[in-house]
Amino acid sequence: MNIFVAKLNYKTDADGLRAAFEPFGEVSSSKVIMDHETGRSKGFGFVEMPDDNEAYEAINSLNESQLEGSTIVVKKARPKGAEGGGNQGDRYGSKPKSFNKRY
Repeated sequence: MNIFVAKLNYKTDADGLRAAFEPFGEVSSSKVIMDHETGRSKGFGFVEMPDDNEAYEAINSLNESQLEGSTIVVKKARPKGAEGGGNQGDRYGSKPKSFNKRY
């Protein structure tokens, strides 16, 4: 299962994210999303756990818990393109930055 983790401390890296989830079971991968322009964390990431039961246990235990000084939000990730997920613009109807570029 792919798990979305938000409100990360900007100092949290993929190893720190992995370490938070490993007590609940096998972690296939962990990734903190970085801003391409600044090289700084965007404050969210993803963890992949192959066992759904372990993943749900991690979600229930870690949601609204402290990780490296920040209260994190943990939930099942939605696939890109799903309603409210992916790069669809915000809820006010604005387009993602990539649509605003002039060519």
